[in-house]
Amino acid sequence: MTVTVSHLDNGLTIVTDEMPHIKTAAVALTVNAGARHETPEQHGIAHMLEHMAFKGTTTRSAAEIVGAIERVGGSLNAATSHENTVYAARILAEDVPLAITLIADILENSRLEADELAREQGVVLSEIGEAEDTPDDLVFEMMSEAAFPDQPLGRPILGTRDSVRAMTADSIRGYLASHYRPGAMILSAAGAVDHTTIVALAEEAFQAKGSTPASAFGKAAYTGGTTARARDLDQTHLVLGFEGAATGSDDFFTADIASTVLGGGMSSRLFQEAREKRGLCYSIYAYSWGFAETGLFGVYAGAAPTDVEELARVIHGEVADMAASANEDEIAAARAQSKAGLLMSLENCASRAEQVARHLVVFGKVLSADDLVARLDAVTTDDVRQFMGRLATPTSSPTVSIVGPNASLASADGFAAHFQS
Repeated sequence: MTVTVSHLDNGLTIVTDEMPHIKTAAVALTVNAGARHETPEQHGIAHMLEHMAFKGTTTRSAAEIVGAIERVGGSLNAATSHENTVYAARILAEDVPLAITLIADILENSRLEADELAREQGVVLSEIGEAEDTPDDLVFEMMSEAAFPDQPLGRPILGTRDSVRAMTADSIRGYLASHYRPGAMILSAAGAVDHTTIVALAEEAFQAKGSTPASAFGKAAYTGGTTARARDLDQTHLVLGFEGAATGSDDFFTADIASTVLGGGMSSRLFQEAREKRGLCYSIYAYSWGFAETGLFGVYAGAAPTDVEELARVIHGEVADMAASANEDEIAAARAQSKAGLLMSLENCASRAEQVARHLVVFGKVLSADDLVARLDAVTTDDVRQFMGRLATPTSSPTVSIVGPNASLASADGFAAHFQS
């Protein structure tokens, strides 16, 4: 890949990844502001701003924004996470100028009108209801809240019904003015793009000033704990979590490989033992999430209520066994899966546009494919054993959340007790 980085006088960072063999392009504007930058009174405002950005500007109506991109066969989307918000477009090569113009317009010229906010509050309230009606989403929100209580990292990105209803156009404008500064933004483009052209287009489109970097957020403190919610369901949904690895830490790639060995596919330990051999569940997998200074590592499963106790024993047994006897063959297989996923993603210009921006945030530079592969290759069997060993000790402070019939704190506490004995 051919990656080039520039910085505009107003503080905006430009990074491009040229892929001359394709005819399409992706453009992404990453704002280093997300749910972690909210005060308790602003809960959900980062996500609401993402919605409101598309609701009309001083030059275009909401219909004109989507019409402009779709008339040329493109798409324009956005997503909010705890640590950033991304506005992204996929287009043909000749429509890159349009994509940059539209992204700049929705961020610098949004009207943020009260009547549009009222309508969008209803949309987000429906989104919250949908999440609450989806137990395999709800159980993860509960887990995060228990892992990081009374902290932005533990709060749902969508906000609550009360916090969403309390938002005003002025409060959204205040958040926008405080956090959406050029110094807190990275414009990235990948595919059939030319760096010099992208820089010129950005200089013309992004007129805002303010090279001040992104606002800092408070350091998260993982505690662990248990939470449960009784629901009239056929299955019990459960999530087990531990403090994992930060995105820029030495353990990040170790955690990725460990999660693949434990529950990353049909050949993983948990899939084979819990589903194939014992028939305890239909869905079970391990996950590894990284944040700036911490992470979450664990397991999700959906099982019949009568099988939860045995499932707890199986999961604990596999975690403990990996700490003692993870072997070279399964580490090599997991490493191959991670490499394949990485290299396949690099064939997609949208993935590459977002990845180069993410690298600048996390590592301060863009890592090449060879750099990333080398970091995966550097993970040893002993690294994985030591990582899993920290989870298998009585002091590991697990987090357990359960949603389902007769779910209770006692059942969650009992599940957690397997990892504290």
